[in-house]
Amino acid sequence: MVSLAVLGLILVLCVGSLPWTLARISEPGGGSMPRYNAGDTAAGRLPPFWITPTPDQARRTEAITPTPRFWLGTDILGRSVVVRLLAGGAISLTVGLAAALISVVIGTLYGSLAAYAGGRVDAVMMRIVDVLFGLPYVLVVVLLAVAGDALVDEYISREGARAAWVHEHAADAPSLPEGQSLEARALVALPPRRLSETTRTAIDLTVLLIAIGGTSWLTMARVIRGEVLSLKARPFMEAARAIGVPPLRTFTRHLLPNLAGPIIVYATLTVPQAMLQEAFLSFLGIGVKPPLPSWGRLASEGLGELNPYQSNWWLLVFPCAMLAVTLLALNFVGESLREAMDPKRK
Repeated sequence: MVSLAVLGLILVLCVGSLPWTLARISEPGGGSMPRYNAGDTAAGRLPPFWITPTPDQARRTEAITPTPRFWLGTDILGRSVVVRLLAGGAISLTVGLAAALISVVIGTLYGSLAAYAGGRVDAVMMRIVDVLFGLPYVLVVVLLAVAGDALVDEYISREGARAAWVHEHAADAPSLPEGQSLEARALVALPPRRLSETTRTAIDLTVLLIAIGGTSWLTMARVIRGEVLSLKARPFMEAARAIGVPPLRTFTRHLLPNLAGPIIVYATLTVPQAMLQEAFLSFLGIGVKPPLPSWGRLASEGLGELNPYQSNWWLLVFPCAMLAVTLLALNFVGESLREAMDPKRK
């Protein structure tokens, strides 16, 4: 119950504040930017107001009009850590939940199909799972994320399409006027595409959650396969087959309700795994792209602020603390659901 309360509070604070953290605010020099990316470089690396500042920090704080009160300090660009934590929490939770949903859907369908088909189909499908289990998990996620970025960059630049155009029109090169080239004509015929910042961000997040969710379904597939094999031997399944119930109706009306318990439990345990992977990829620089924040990205940025000369510890401690509390709460909820829905414990 405590873990559920903590998760509810974090969701309300992070997701509920999205209209405020994503709202665009005007800048002194003109233009606007999202609140989570807005800041004054003069207020860079200021500690929380309840921490005794150094003389330099106190002098810089007094020079800002009106004098601000940063509850959790500022980063190197003077952006409020509170605002970036709230926006980053919403992004981390969204990626974790969406990737877990993809993992649950793929794992449930794959495991159910393998167990229901049985025989050689089951053997081949589960050998594929065994092969995927043998691959380096993090390497596969990294390769998928990098491949997705490469495809998006190629879509924008269209370099491959222009190279194919030049090869196709190579016979026209001698007849071109002096000073012209096929490459220049290809650039006119196939100019680079433009993507708005919002569209590019949405594509990056979609590629990231597909990369994480597309490699997290293996355990779910094995668990669901075992459950379906157990259910197939039950009398009600034999009765359904005897009276000629179609396979789709058998799955939706008889198998799926009995699989709800394991699905809910493992989905709850998959969310923290997906969030941890997102944080790890963002920490490596191939996850959430700046200036969009996430808890992993914020931790990566804060790590460089720990030094013997002046340690700006708040830039690393607060993102890591939020991530740790959320992961612990999710794991506690998952373990509690597992115990509550385990028929052997009843």
